[in-house]
Amino acid sequence: MEHCTWKTSIGTFIGNEREGCYEFRGIPYAHAKRFEYAENVHSYGDSFDATSNGPATMQKRAWSEFEHLEIPERAFYHREFREGIAFTYDEDALLMNIFVPKDKGPHPVIVYFHGGGFDSGSISESPFDGEALASRGNVVVFVQYRVAIFGYFTHAEIEKRNGHDGNFGLDDMVQSLKWVQDHIAEFKGDKDNVTLMGQSAGAMSIQYLLCSPKATGLFHKAVMMSGAGLFPSFSLPLSPEQTRIYWSEVMDIAGAKTFEEFQSMDVRKVMEAVETQKSRRKDNTRNTMPVVDHYYLIDEVKKIIKSPHEMPLIIGVTNNDMFTAIIAHIAKKYAKKHGAYLYYFDVDAKGDENQAFHSSDLRYMFGTLKSSWRPYDETDQKISESMMDYLSAFASTGDPNHEGAPRWDKFQGKALHIAPSSIGMGRMGNWKLLKNTLKGDPK
Repeated sequence: MEHCTWKTSIGTFIGNEREGCYEFRGIPYAHAKRFEYAENVHSYGDSFDATSNGPATMQKRAWSEFEHLEIPERAFYHREFREGIAFTYDEDALLMNIFVPKDKGPHPVIVYFHGGGFDSGSISESPFDGEALASRGNVVVFVQYRVAIFGYFTHAEIEKRNGHDGNFGLDDMVQSLKWVQDHIAEFKGDKDNVTLMGQSAGAMSIQYLLCSPKATGLFHKAVMMSGAGLFPSFSLPLSPEQTRIYWSEVMDIAGAKTFEEFQSMDVRKVMEAVETQKSRRKDNTRNTMPVVDHYYLIDEVKKIIKSPHEMPLIIGVTNNDMFTAIIAHIAKKYAKKHGAYLYYFDVDAKGDENQAFHSSDLRYMFGTLKSSWRPYDETDQKISESMMDYLSAFASTGDPNHEGAPRWDKFQGKALHIAPSSIGMGRMGNWKLLKNTLKGDPK
């Protein structure tokens, strides 16, 4: 792969020239110390090496015994997205990968937040390559943010120092969007035409930002895959005061007497304490996610959800999603209320019996089928091309419809049914969704 030199007012970047785009990997959009809020980076010097992926943010996957690949579901997703990739991890890894079209801009911008249950995830996973979408005239940005204890720890000392507590991961996302507003024009992007896209926890994060005044004007359209509308009824954020009880127990397990001691403690010892706590508690997920901090989330979610930022929306679900019937029901309700375009991804993944599992639509949406172990064929490739065309049209205009494609109407009982045999408006198969809900996690 040939390298390229990209000169901007904030520095000169050494990237890679590919057939369909220029790519710049591992660019830090901000820096942050443990349990402190991030500060944006605005200068990169005369030569910044952006030719390869940087480290992932610190998480349980940094240690094999904490990743627990003996659990079938975790082994499944490891094989699906991470097998064969060498990952490194660092606490200061607020990075982005940027894919730039070769033709003259400015271009619509697509910013993607990965999933991982607020507990894990990385932009270096194999589905996350922006060349196919960049070749369609989009600047594509994959954003990495803090997760697990490093993203959602709460403590009274944090509020004393900052006036608010927790939500480091959510803050990272906002800082990444501010960086895009400040600098994406130098990568041929149109800062006034930003589509925010996320899957699972990434989609849920977008809904938080849709309800946050701190995100006003930072994005203009949104795509939420397998995660739209999940709160307040299904995933109600707690207050910092409520989650501090959980985290104080973690500190006790680690043997930390003060906030300062815990802040400087060896990272493995911190993660050992977290893993011990997880083995004792059943409410781990609720305590490791955004909180109502009265800064990003200014009031109870039941109140702020009534007046979100209104903008064009795409919502997606798969036929064997996580809690399939529940996610589908909530997505339909949310889509109808907000006039969203809803798609139902009904294309079973080849190679096993897990059907269209949670996140199986990612490779189709990014055009990265070839990097999978699965025996995808020409039909899958055509479906992927169609999904990318819809996404590109939406990123450009706020409407996914374009010449030569089946009509996609906003949800009023029918979704865009994406199936191997055809793509078109239709009703979602409730019996199939219920059956797959009872089936359980992929293996």
